[in-house]
Amino acid sequence: MTEEITNLVIEIGEQVGAVVTYDSLKPNPTLRRESRIRSIYSSLAIEQNTLTLEQVSDVIGGKRVLGPPQDIREVKNAYEVYERMSALDPYNVKNLLLAHRIMMDGLVKEAGTFRSGNVGVYAGKQLVHAGTPANYVPELISQLFTWMKQSKMHPLVKSCIFHYEFEFIHPFADGNGRMGRLWQSLILQKWRPFFAWLPIETLIHENQDGYYEALNASNAGGESTAFVTFMLRIIRDALNEIIDTQDVRQTSGQNVGTNVGTNVGTNEEKVLLLLKQDGKLTARTLASTLGLTQRQVERILAALKKSGRLIRHGASKNGFWEVIE
Repeated sequence: MTEEITNLVIEIGEQVGAVVTYDSLKPNPTLRRESRIRSIYSSLAIEQNTLTLEQVSDVIGGKRVLGPPQDIREVKNAYEVYERMSALDPYNVKNLLLAHRIMMDGLVKEAGTFRSGNVGVYAGKQLVHAGTPANYVPELISQLFTWMKQSKMHPLVKSCIFHYEFEFIHPFADGNGRMGRLWQSLILQKWRPFFAWLPIETLIHENQDGYYEALNASNAGGESTAFVTFMLRIIRDALNEIIDTQDVRQTSGQNVGTNVGTNVGTNEEKVLLLLKQDGKLTARTLASTLGLTQRQVERILAALKKSGRLIRHGASKNGFWEVIE
């Protein structure tokens, strides 16, 4: 425990007290679904899945997608696991194996079982980390789960330590990265339910180099401090993003309804703030968040684009909005 880790835990604790996101997301299935899709897309993209965010959304929506069959299977499997998260026990090894079986079904022979052979993590042809010898894996995972059950550490720190130790052991033939990220989210979800919709995987994807640097630094130092610090920063940043969006939603609730037409300027600012947080938000999502109709949001976007405050990059499906300060 360093001074920075202690301060981050305190800061995140204060943020958690200010977040009412879970309650506000429960009646909003559109936001909830898009958050889950972004999490799945990001976690799989880290593992070199080639499908775009739009394609991942289409696969989950049951639409036909042109792409590598394995990549499509990865999305379907991941979605099934994420849909079952609320029923999983993060302190149960059998639940871990069940989740891995679903996550890797049809992708690897040893889905749902610990690996029978030795593995390594490579950067090109260079070995950067050798996983624990296979015969020690069951015992070490059992020890790790026993520690989790008995440890009095704060769940924030405990979840980060588990994530690091899990990746260090590398218990499965494949799927260790996505399982480690999933299980940290699960531990946090059992602590505070709204973590089920927190885009930790998305922020890791956006900071992928830092993620691997933190893992390597902890490996080199023989302790998880660097990785725990990195992950706590990720969680803090994710909470800041949600709080900012939450404040916009709460403020917008005072201005929607019969007076929407007379508050276009105010709604323009809200649209800009939301797009500053996530330039890939769709008009439908913006409308759901702000309590407007999709047509109203489309008019606002057109006006902002015409005035030079927004620039559209790329096509409607895979592009994004850039907010001009």
